[in-house]
Amino acid sequence: MSFIWPALLLVLGGVPLLVLLYVQLQRRRHRFAARYGSLGLVHDTRGSGIGFRRHVPALIFLAGITVLIFSLARPQATVNVPKNEGTVILTFDVSGSMAAKDFEPNRMEAAKVAAKQFVENQPASVAIGVVVFSDGGISVQTPTDNRDETLATIDRLVPRRGTSIGNGLLVALNTIVVNAGDPPILKTSGSGDPAAEPLESVPAPQGWYPSAAIVLLTDGENNEEPDPAVIADLAADLGVRIYTVGIGSPEGVDLEVEGFVVHTSLDEAALQAIAETTGGTYYNAGDEAQLRRVYDDLKPQLFIKPEKIELTSIFAGIGMLVFLIGGLLSLLWFGHVP
Repeated sequence: MSFIWPALLLVLGGVPLLVLLYVQLQRRRHRFAARYGSLGLVHDTRGSGIGFRRHVPALIFLAGITVLIFSLARPQATVNVPKNEGTVILTFDVSGSMAAKDFEPNRMEAAKVAAKQFVENQPASVAIGVVVFSDGGISVQTPTDNRDETLATIDRLVPRRGTSIGNGLLVALNTIVVNAGDPPILKTSGSGDPAAEPLESVPAPQGWYPSAAIVLLTDGENNEEPDPAVIADLAADLGVRIYTVGIGSPEGVDLEVEGFVVHTSLDEAALQAIAETTGGTYYNAGDEAQLRRVYDDLKPQLFIKPEKIELTSIFAGIGMLVFLIGGLLSLLWFGHVP
């Protein structure tokens, strides 16, 4: 248990003073009784004195005051709450090869269409974020349930140069971890652009995120560090599933890049390996039946999420109930005492 205003617990130091005050009052009463005899004391029907029963209401009132002071510090506890929600990070390949035209009008536009259909088919309980990568990765949309914002972000994507699937996955994982309120597993460079530290310095996973998933839209070609297979292992350790969507044709196509002609093709084997490592699934964007399956496979899951709940009202209610009990006992036992 923790407290929002722990300093107010110092007020509990006044409780012993109330005890001392009550003891002093009782001593004065006994001295008065010794001086004037038993006049004014109440006896029960058997002629015996009230005895210890006289102190019970006072003890109850003292307990009530203690509980109320305790509630002033606003106690809170961490409880496990069932949630039916999810987080999905759309991770886009915006490298130069995504300008290839083996998909009409090109791979980039085909990826956008697939992503938009995915966004429009997700229930409101799923928060969707967007990460893009070429030779590095960057989060361009934090997870949100605002579909218009997500669609507008997708529309702004354009192809760039270089391909680092590993960096894209690392940034996506970092977005999931930070969105869950945990310390990031990925730091940023001084320039402000996300840049993975050397892979061996990435700390061991501290969290478990089975309600989160990554949808990776790419042609699978990778020519930059870190190794996507290693990042897939990290995702598996974190409990994050990666669903890969292949954009392009296995036969490939020639693409002119800065005066050079290069051949680019879909690397299905690499994408299948990433999905299999993390418990996800591979889909081919050219197969509409396959692509529709991703909408069903990523439905929200029921999971247990620890949350801090404030207990102030509960303790305040208990304190008032204790006061009520003390008052009733006083009326029952001593209502007829002058």
